Amino acid sequence: MEGVTAVPSPRSEPAGPSRTGRTSLAAALLSGALGAAVALLATRQEWSEGTATVAGGAFPLTAKGSDVTGVPAALAVVGLAALVAVFAVRRAGRLAVSAVLALSGAGTVAAALLGASDSTALDEKAAQASGDASATVGALSHTAWPYVAAVGGLLLLVAGLLAVRYGRLWPAMSGRYERGGAPRPRRTAAQADPDRPEELWKALDRGEDPTGA
Repeated sequence: MEGVTAVPSPRSEPAGPSRTGRTSLAAALLSGALGAAVALLATRQEWSEGTATVAGGAFPLTAKGSDVTGVPAALAVVGLAALVAVFAVRRAGRLAVSAVLALSGAGTVAAALLGASDSTALDEKAAQASGDASATVGALSHTAWPYVAAVGGLLLLVAGLLAVRYGRLWPAMSGRYERGGAPRPRRTAAQADPDRPEELWKALDRGEDPTGA
């Protein structure tokens, strides 16, 4: 009895890069969108509070994140735009946009941490409330919202680093939205119907032979 030689079945290509691309893409989208939302939300909250002396009494003052610094909110918008733009470019362009996304996250973290101990906004409000340009805020305290904004910036930074590292594995915008280099075929006029006189006259007006000869 002759031996039977088993024919090995063809192996499918490893799905590792594809799986890694999908996983990193989902993580970057979630991290970037959540980070931008958190940073924008945090800048609308109270970052610091204190008092100013007005007419011999203590006048309470508060400052929102947007009063302290507008950098975190601006960079969060830039980061969100860069996250969307990653899919509209390829190769070197995608790497550059990914770097912008990462830098916007890093800048958001730095600006939020610097604003966590800033008293300039409250000092200006104290000077306005008291009518004394040299007045400063008293009983100064800060909330945790600047650090929440920093966490949002950190999430944007993570999204940018993922895009830099794995962006080459991510899909790009569909080619149907891009202008192809090949010329579009010209539309040929429909041949006139000889049974319809009005069509014959229209063909003659266009300089065509209605008989198709």
